Amino acid sequence: MRSLVLIGHGSHLNGESAGAVYRYAELLRERGLYDEVVEGYWKEEPSLRQVLRTVRSTDVTVIPMFISEGYFTETVIPRELGLGHQGPVPPEGIARVLGGKTVRYTLPYGVHPRMSEVILARAREVLPDLSPADTALIVLGHGTTRNQNSNRVIYENADRLRESGHFAEVHALFLDEDPKVGTWPERVKAPRVVVVPFFASEGWHTLETIPEDMGLTGTVTEFTDTPHAPQTVYYAAPVGTHPAVAEVVLQLAQEARGASGAGGDEDHGHAEAWNAFLALARRGTRIGEAMVTPQAGMYELRHALDEGRPAADLQTLVTVEGLRDHIRRDEGGHHRPVHTLRNLPRGWRAILTEAELPRAVHNLYPAVVEESYAHHTHNLRATPWPTTARRQTGIYTKVTRATPEQVEEVAKDVCSKCLKTRLWAGERLSSTLFSGVPGAIPCPEACTLFVAEVREEVSGKRGQGEHGHDH
Repeated sequence: MRSLVLIGHGSHLNGESAGAVYRYAELLRERGLYDEVVEGYWKEEPSLRQVLRTVRSTDVTVIPMFISEGYFTETVIPRELGLGHQGPVPPEGIARVLGGKTVRYTLPYGVHPRMSEVILARAREVLPDLSPADTALIVLGHGTTRNQNSNRVIYENADRLRESGHFAEVHALFLDEDPKVGTWPERVKAPRVVVVPFFASEGWHTLETIPEDMGLTGTVTEFTDTPHAPQTVYYAAPVGTHPAVAEVVLQLAQEARGASGAGGDEDHGHAEAWNAFLALARRGTRIGEAMVTPQAGMYELRHALDEGRPAADLQTLVTVEGLRDHIRRDEGGHHRPVHTLRNLPRGWRAILTEAELPRAVHNLYPAVVEESYAHHTHNLRATPWPTTARRQTGIYTKVTRATPEQVEEVAKDVCSKCLKTRLWAGERLSSTLFSGVPGAIPCPEACTLFVAEVREEVSGKRGQGEHGHDH
């Protein structure tokens, strides 16, 4: 048995941020090469601190779904996963045994040499008859003066593609460092120019910044006033959204340190938790704000406040992904980065098989079954707030300066809206859903939304902008 974990950044505000990781997870599930594919996030659920608890296997490969090496892949993710590693990750990745699981952590997918093939595929999409006789390629990166790893992958891909002989010229240009993308007219001589953004997803930069800096009017733009005019620029989609990235991810996993086709065993604690939950579900149960009802060999999930409403009055969802996407927003259309906040939307019902039920409940309330069962069996360890605060790095280090009064002020606003009981703050929880109390859910550690809000409180910025501001 083998588990594959894809790690994304996520967002406290923007539900689209996690979309690319969800899509790749779906593609990889369809391939059937791993027993399960699980998503984890820095600013959504399951969080980096929770995700290893949610996997079924003792053989786990973790791949950061980032375009380049940097702060998140070298500092944040290893720290939050408890890998005991900081700094550059070797080409073969690192391996650790954590809680009985063998965990392999790889480089981000964007640095794999096969990404050059993805760049070429993107170029051919926008210009099928590209030719070394008259076509230049611009590999366009974000760039930063803070981390040289960010630009290294751009130069490496440009070098590989230059050596391939597919283009008359190949240039590496950047948004935020020299050589900047706005200088392309002086640098590029070929009459046809393909621009491929080396970005993980569509967003503000690919849709707004790059076209504005280059003077583009669409996918194809004619220029008559450049030093080497006439020139036609063909603007490709970002590499990170290409389906071939799934193949790169699989190859990374196969190359990971200690990777073995034999796989591991079923994690006993995980299996016990879900077997106990399924026993409850077969009789009908509640978890958080949701009801689980057996129905003619299937299971219905719906909001508990919709109990008794005719099915015809509710939107019927028939896939795990459909349920996941529906409940990621509240009734006002706002993103729900923390699923145990009391804002589960009403007006829906999901009809699923017993085989689909665990993944559906996982999407509904990530890590709740595993953590509740661990608490129920006295095996859940809480992480006190001071420990969480001391672990923070970068812009979040200032949370260590928060006074107890400031921490409680944030808790009144954030935690009071959540179903969970703050074990990390010393609160007691005597029952869980496994002892018949559906809303009794343990919170062993402060979530990233809480950490972000404490930082805002310490900075004196809470209430000045949109709640839950992302950084």
